[in-house]
Amino acid sequence: MNISPYLLTPLLLVLSNVFMTFAWYAHLKDMSSKPWWLAALASWGIALFEYLLQVPANRAGYGTMTLSQLKIIQEVISLSVFIPFAVFYMNQPFRWDYVWAGLCLVGAVYFMFRG
Repeated sequence: MNISPYLLTPLLLVLSNVFMTFAWYAHLKDMSSKPWWLAALASWGIALFEYLLQVPANRAGYGTMTLSQLKIIQEVISLSVFIPFAVFYMNQPFRWDYVWAGLCLVGAVYFMFRG
C-alpha cells in the first residue's frame, strides 16, 4: 500500500503531536504533586512514542515538501492539537487568541506553499 506523502506526513504528525502535547503538558495536571524528575521521566517515556511517529513523518514528507513546509505543517498541527488539549483536558477557557494565532498560521502556510 503506497500512501501519498501529502496524506501520510500530516497523519503521522497529528498522532505524534498528541503524544508530544501530553509529554510536555499533562504532568502539570496529573503529576503536580510529584517531584519534577518523576514528571520528566514520565514525559520522556511518552516522548519516545512521539519520536517514533515524528521521524517517519518527516522522512515521508521530506523531498516531496521542503524543510520549511514541513516545519509550517508541524506548527499548524501543533496548535490544532494543543487547543483542544488545553480546553478539554486541562480545562482552560477557550480564548479568541487561539483563533487569531490560527489565522496567522494560515498566512504562514500560504507563504510557504505558494508557487
